Amino acid sequence: MDQDVNSDFVSLQCVCAGMRCVALVLKVLLSLLACEMSAAQLSCPEVCTCVAGVVDCSKRGLTTASLPTSFPAHTTQLHLNDNHLTALPNGLLDSLPSLRLAALHDNPWSCDCGILYLRGWLLKQSNHASLQNVSCSSPAHLRGRLLVYLSEQELLDSCRYWMCNLALASQISLFIFVIVQVLLLASVILFLRRFELLTQDARRTAAETFTAEDDGTQSNEYVMLKDRSL
Repeated sequence: MDQDVNSDFVSLQCVCAGMRCVALVLKVLLSLLACEMSAAQLSCPEVCTCVAGVVDCSKRGLTTASLPTSFPAHTTQLHLNDNHLTALPNGLLDSLPSLRLAALHDNPWSCDCGILYLRGWLLKQSNHASLQNVSCSSPAHLRGRLLVYLSEQELLDSCRYWMCNLALASQISLFIFVIVQVLLLASVILFLRRFELLTQDARRTAAETFTAEDDGTQSNEYVMLKDRSL
């Protein structure tokens, strides 16, 4: 009888020890999960929402300059649609090995040399939905065309075209600046010439007045001398 009681007690102790082990393992797993969720939340950009690997930055009014510089490493879907993006910074998507979908539609993409990185990234993707949704908004001769179907040379030519326009605008601005400087210089010269003429007129008038007063004084002295002689 005593042996059966001892056996039951030992079995109960083993069960309790096993339950404690299970509880400890569950506690560790929950702690790791909480840490992972906390880390994911900390790495989520402030302007976006992150849920279970889906990072939603759509309709946030983002520009290329205000776009977050990084996203959570475990991102599987990235929504950047309906913003004001004209290009993506080089290497932005390279640090997302789990990324399966990138929604990039409804952005005013500028198809020049600054978008070469995005074109190269799209060409490596197997998701055709992403390829079909990225079309050019500028320059005018490429508007509406899909980025992945543009050759690298077309993008480089657009970049040269843009640089030529910039150079032409710079030359026109420089010409206008020179014209304004010439007009200002001419105005200063005319003002100085006018001031010199006014100064000469004032001196001439002062000299004539002084001469007239001197003649009047001499005439008065002559009259006084004549009166005395009489």
